[in-house]
Formats: sequence, C-alpha cells, structure tokens
Amino acid sequence: MDFIPLPVGLESTAFPIPYPIADAFVVREREFNPPLPLLITGIAGVAGFNAFHYFLRRHPGQVVGLRRKDNWPLSGPGIVGCNLDDRDRLVGLFEKHRFAAVLNAEGTCALKSCELDPHMAWRVNVLGIENLLEVVNQFQSRLVHLSIDLVFSGAGDGGYQEDAPTDPITVYGKTMVQAEQLIIHDCPSACVLRISLPMGISFNGHAGAIDWIQSRFKKDKPATLYYDEVRTPTYTDCMHPVFGHVLSTELRGAYHAGGPRRLSLYEIAQTINRIGGYPPDLLQGCPRKDAGPMPPRAGNVTMVSDKLAEALGYHPFSAWPLRDEWVPTDREWHYRRDAFQGSPEMLAEVLYQRPTADLP
Repeated sequence: MDFIPLPVGLESTAFPIPYPIADAFVVREREFNPPLPLLITGIAGVAGFNAFHYFLRRHPGQVVGLRRKDNWPLSGPGIVGCNLDDRDRLVGLFEKHRFAAVLNAEGTCALKSCELDPHMAWRVNVLGIENLLEVVNQFQSRLVHLSIDLVFSGAGDGGYQEDAPTDPITVYGKTMVQAEQLIIHDCPSACVLRISLPMGISFNGHAGAIDWIQSRFKKDKPATLYYDEVRTPTYTDCMHPVFGHVLSTELRGAYHAGGPRRLSLYEIAQTINRIGGYPPDLLQGCPRKDAGPMPPRAGNVTMVSDKLAEALGYHPFSAWPLRDEWVPTDREWHYRRDAFQGSPEMLAEVLYQRPTADLP
C-alpha cells in the first residue's frame, strides 16, 4: 500500500500573525530548513505522519520516516520499519543515513492499552528513548522530541507553563515524563515540545481526534466526549514550520506548543458534528467522573505557549478552529443549524487543515 496523500494546503510554510487569529488570515512567509538528512519517528501518529509528508515533499530523498515493524500497511517512499527498542537496527540506520537531525514523534498513546500493559508503555515510550538518545549522541544529531500535555493531571484551571510540576495520572503520561527527564539529562542540547491534540489526518483513519469522532458519526454511531477534559488543539500545518524552525536552531529545554484556543473534548466534537453536517443526536456528553475508572482521564491540561513564541520571535499557531463562528457557545450549539449547511467536504477544508482567507 502506498502512503496516503495529505489534503491540499498542508504543505504551507506560512506563519500567521498576530496571535490568535480570528477572521483575518495574515501571514508572514518564512521557511526554515532542518539539518539534513532528517529522521522522523512515530509516523503512524497524527503529528509524525503529517510532518513526515510535509518534510518529504520539501526535501525529497533526504527524509526517512520510521514506523513500527508490525505496521506493514504503512509503506511508501522513505518509510522504514524499525522499533526504537531495537537498538541494533537503529544503529544500522544511523550508520547508513548519517542523520543530522531527528524529529521524535514516537510513543504509544493508547490510554487503556498503557494502563493494562505498563511494561509495553515503558518499552515504547522510555526504552525506545534510551536507545535513541544513545545513537543521537553518538552521531551528534540535532534532536527535537514531541511530548504531550498529559504530563499534567489537569486538576486545576489549566494554563500550564513550562515550570509547572508534572503530575500525570495515566501510565502514558508517566512514561512520557520519564522520557522527558531522560532527554533533558542525557541530551541537554535537545528540545522538548509539549503538544496537545494535533489536528490533521492520520494513516489509519482512527489515530486522530477528528478521525475517531468523525468515524463514529459516519457510521451513524454515537460518540461520547467529556465536558471537563480541556485541551489546546493545534492545526498540524501550523506545527510543521515550527518543527523546521526549532530543528534549525539550538533551542533547548522544554517548551509548550499548544494552540491558543481552549476547548473541551465535547466542544471539539460539537464543532466536528456541526461542520461535518452530521446528526446532532449522535453526540453525547458526560463529565469524566461518569466515564469509569479505566482509563483515568485528565482534566484541564491547557498549556500557555508564550515561551515558545518569545523564543521564535512570533506567535506560530492559529486557533483551532480558525473562526469564532465555528466555536460552540453552549452544549446545545451543534443543534442550531439555521441556514448553515455543513458537510464532510467542509470539515476536510477547515478542520483537518488551516483554512485560507478566501473562504466564505
């Protein structure tokens, strides 16, 4: 099977200003080229999948994407099967390609699977990082590592900054904290970017937030989301130029890379439901406490990304969704359609990718 093409527009290298953007789409054109050749790990996930194809289009023949060995359907130019816990295989790839930079998006984020099999979560999220760090240091490669907002519990009002103590409540979050600590200690020149929900397509059609919710609606099945799990979602095509910029600099340490708009999972699903033109009754909501103990759910893990903006010299992220009129105002908002006609095509144009200024 060949790789899945990205929607038109994801190759954009434009940066929006000011921050956040509402209706206006003002951009400053910037291009940042990472050191080459570039290795991108974890390309089965949304962030890694979209970043791989973005950089591959810009630097043909200079970008290699890693997927796990058993994920054989994910294939195509530049894609290699290799588990990060396979040290010998990893060393062989570095010896062959002499990677100048690594964007590490690897990690198992299936919350329930991690809770049921902590050793598996440790092997992928921690042991894999140990091996990667050893090889990165050996070959003196630039490393940018993608972590997650779920290193926090979300017990308070959100708005986490980088100096906030981590307090994860899931095995996934705990292993991601371990990975961060290893990187900061063993590779102090590396940069850790904590992302939230990357909004873009996924390889299998289920890995992303949009994919999973829309897949339920497409099958005329209900989707239940939480009122009180709050995130800072980000368009993937806003993230790609940031990755390129950070890879091309000596920025080090931890930075938050979440979008400027704070939305609950229920509100995210409301937007998907209405923009996609799906029946509103398919969306159901509940507080986290009614979801059961497995897996544990974080609360308000929204992040403040001002430190990253200051380091870059601009605010890189548009709000998701871009326009205020696409943002729920109450729990019944998605029922009120009036003359608005959503569709899956519109969803693809404005939620999977950052829309352009000339949309009606």
